[in-house]
Amino acid sequence: MHHIRRLPSGFVIATASLLVMAACGGGSNDDTLPRLAPATPAGLDGTCDQLADRLVLTDTVIDTTATVPAGDLTVGGQPVPAHCLVTGRMHERTSAVDSQPYAIGFEMRLPVAWNGRFFHQGNGGLDGSVVQATGAAGGGPLTHALHRGFAVLSSDAGHSAAQNPVFGLDPQARLDYGYQAVAKLTPMARQVIATAYGKAPDRSYFGGCSNGGRHTFVAAARYADQYDGFLAGAPGYRLPRAAIANIFGAQRYASVATDPTDLSTAFTADERSLVAERVLAKCDALDGAEDGMVQDTSACQAAFSLADDVPTCTGARDGSCLSAAQKTAIAPIFSGAVSSSGAAVYASFPYDSGLASPGVAFWEFTAPLVLDSSAIGFVFQVPPQDPAGFNGPAFALSADIDALVAAVSASNGTYTEPAMSFMTPPDVRDLSTLRNRGAKMMVYHGVSDPIFSVDDTQAWYDGLQATHDGKAAEFARFYRVPGMGHCSGGPSTDQFDMLGALVDWVERGIEPHRVVASARGAGNAGGANPDVPAGWAADRTRPLCPYPRVARYLGTGSIEDAENFECR
Repeated sequence: MHHIRRLPSGFVIATASLLVMAACGGGSNDDTLPRLAPATPAGLDGTCDQLADRLVLTDTVIDTTATVPAGDLTVGGQPVPAHCLVTGRMHERTSAVDSQPYAIGFEMRLPVAWNGRFFHQGNGGLDGSVVQATGAAGGGPLTHALHRGFAVLSSDAGHSAAQNPVFGLDPQARLDYGYQAVAKLTPMARQVIATAYGKAPDRSYFGGCSNGGRHTFVAAARYADQYDGFLAGAPGYRLPRAAIANIFGAQRYASVATDPTDLSTAFTADERSLVAERVLAKCDALDGAEDGMVQDTSACQAAFSLADDVPTCTGARDGSCLSAAQKTAIAPIFSGAVSSSGAAVYASFPYDSGLASPGVAFWEFTAPLVLDSSAIGFVFQVPPQDPAGFNGPAFALSADIDALVAAVSASNGTYTEPAMSFMTPPDVRDLSTLRNRGAKMMVYHGVSDPIFSVDDTQAWYDGLQATHDGKAAEFARFYRVPGMGHCSGGPSTDQFDMLGALVDWVERGIEPHRVVASARGAGNAGGANPDVPAGWAADRTRPLCPYPRVARYLGTGSIEDAENFECR
């Protein structure tokens, strides 16, 4: 174990980004925006053991350093090159509120042959675990940032898995989880990189999916001066309200469940398959190809009606119809959770082909009773619930929605910052700092995501456009992924590389007019997606198009090939 000498708080290595003024290629970029210079490679200076002895870090303890030989770690079946693994923890303390020990745990993976870039990996859920620092490139990819030579950081955001979810009793742990851990980790990681390679990173990127997407949105708003590119998947940037909306849905399902202990009996797998089939019947051809995918999401919502396009049962439920009571209960989940006064709590959810995917059932029927209830109860609301005797399902099914909305916006003398402040970007629709320094942002979201709505992300982008005079595409792009569930899966082409596209945009000025995505059928090296329909080619490809453009069939050629579709 290597213990690092503590220095006074605030000691950091300052780094300056090199901005190169240049004209940006493509139709939408503003030639007045700066172009960030490409990163240049460097080699690891010395060994891991030597690195441990050379590090001088503020409020940080390095626990281990170890050389990971080439091929010991694989990503998507591909061997990862040799790298140095560094693990440690920052800002150790004992809470004055719950008397528990806290620290920000982390790992960094530093390639022996470094590409000059740093990737800060935002992790999912309530954090609490130092997930392997590889840096996902989007969806179910074959490559990651580490595989490409990035130095990658992963953290637990300031608490351990054993402390989930009751870490929320500690006010500082809430703030670290929300945004402050990133502020503490960033200068430390830059200093480790500068010591390891003899120079600070030329370019820095931030990315993640789900709560990691939320971390990315928060970083884009709070720390745009420190990162050059942001890759956000399924960004739950209003996570407390999304959790309330899921509880709203659970209460609706409970009203028609045939088994009160099993919410899935309110909307069975056969019934969800029925609705998905009816959505396809109404919407599949809107993009010019009947291929089991709904590319024109917006047109589909106008075309499809749950009331009119799904048969209403005249007798017992048998999977071929929905009862009138089911339609009454389920429709408000899709139109969007509301308060008792009719005010929107969160966002609407689109009807899409992925509704029947098995993964949907967890988020719809289990998560609100277990995950959302405890997150609201202990992490988001003020004051938090008492852990003694807390019952998640009972809390969720009996909660007053209006009271929950008020509780996640509340504060008091102990919890001075409400969840809707520490969990969300300060102003997610104004990214002037990001834009003006030449940084870029790419966002993707599955249309069939059942927990964070693609409609919410779409509303964000519409707001971004309004704030930036219709020129958001100069620095930010948003891609809807038809059929994809939460971060991956669903009847979709969910294997794509947005990190490579983001780097090309940031450092070379190549606009990401489309990103080609593949299905992960049988034999896929990165792992097969069981939701890929049997009638599709195992390697079907589609272009992911920046919103509001839609992938439309050209009218000739194989429908399995992205080259026969265009974004328009």
